[in-house]
Amino acid sequence: MTIRQKFLYSLGSFAASLPAQAVSAFLLFFYVDQLKMPPALYGYGMTIYAIWNAINDPLAGQISDNTRSRWGRRIPYIRFLTIPLAIAFTLIWTPPFVTAVGHETGMFIYFLTVLFFFDGFYTFVILNWTALFPEMYPSLAERAQVSAWRQALGIVGSIIGVSLPPMIYPVIGWAGMGMVFAVLTALTLFLSLLGSRENPAFAEAQGLNVVAALQASLTNPSFLTLVLASFLWQFTFGILLAVIPFYAKYVLHIAGFAQTLLTGIIFLVTIPMVFVWNRITVQKGARNTIMIAAALFALTLLPLGLTSTLWAAYGFAVLVGAALAGLILLIDVLIADVVDDDEVRTGRRREGMYFGINGFMVRLSIAFQGLIISQVMNRTGYDANLAVQPPSAIAGFRLLMTLVPVIAIALSLVLMAFYPLHGPRLAKVRETLARRRPEIENQAPPS
Repeated sequence: MTIRQKFLYSLGSFAASLPAQAVSAFLLFFYVDQLKMPPALYGYGMTIYAIWNAINDPLAGQISDNTRSRWGRRIPYIRFLTIPLAIAFTLIWTPPFVTAVGHETGMFIYFLTVLFFFDGFYTFVILNWTALFPEMYPSLAERAQVSAWRQALGIVGSIIGVSLPPMIYPVIGWAGMGMVFAVLTALTLFLSLLGSRENPAFAEAQGLNVVAALQASLTNPSFLTLVLASFLWQFTFGILLAVIPFYAKYVLHIAGFAQTLLTGIIFLVTIPMVFVWNRITVQKGARNTIMIAAALFALTLLPLGLTSTLWAAYGFAVLVGAALAGLILLIDVLIADVVDDDEVRTGRRREGMYFGINGFMVRLSIAFQGLIISQVMNRTGYDANLAVQPPSAIAGFRLLMTLVPVIAIALSLVLMAFYPLHGPRLAKVRETLARRRPEIENQAPPS
């Protein structure tokens, strides 16, 4: 694959990050603080959403793994569902009511409906784009390199999705912001197809049925350990993004450009740092590197969440971004290793199911994050109608920025200490696949 093809493929990461991070960072703020939906109602909605994801993500992976078409297994979903995805994202920010007051039931139904459609299309499109990654790039060096490109471009999408809304929605409104982001998402997804390709040899093997596929995945100790740790990392990252708008408004007393700069610093620092973590990964391996990054991320969150000084917050945001880069770089690299190990065990390439289950865990972390945040806000006295929140609510925001994510990361490190797919075992998997690959490709019919 040429540098141009790698770059074009990696543009899909921009498209994956922009809408997902906008939803993660501002869905709660938009519906609770702006539209006045009761926090408890939001929490219940996110719980229902988690149940939907229990079906949505693994099912999408299973369907993708067993798809046979003249266009391939993965690419058709990206090509034909990108426009519906863009429309569904726009609808999130264009509710039929200007406020939930007096329309709580109608707003709640609309909220759940558009969220379900958005997530369904997002899952099928992004899961299939992601599933191409292990197939197209088999070596650790290639995976680390392309993952660095993907994360750098994904971070640009995250910066736009997380940092720019406070500057955009006061000017063009939430609906205008949704339409602009939707167009950018669709455009970069279509460009990513220019750098995407599939190996027809991997589609020839008969797929596992859904029960056998789930059983093979969920009884894989490497994957089970990794996906639980991934849930905790995604929960930590998501809770940080969701709380920052409240933390900025009520603790640091900033808005607009100052708030944009706070989140922008975190993401801007991650862009050069993913390339630093890339070099560390090649030297120390993906598992050891992600454990180092997770520990540093926890340590840097503590001072950021406890400060009340704006410039100190900016400084600590630099440290958070530097550590975060290692986490976001390596999750997909580790899943790719698990997919390779699974091919050795089952003789099939099942990226869709593995990334589907991981995608479920990501969405589950969002739902869990919404439930935790809403409960903390309720119990600490947050009131969306107050311009100045009580001290108990301020303490709640600090708790969500520090103790809650630190506990989650500590648990993830315990899990990764037992992660078995590294060192000599991983080297043996790679050697086995290197011997098998020419045989598989020779068995495939000409494309």
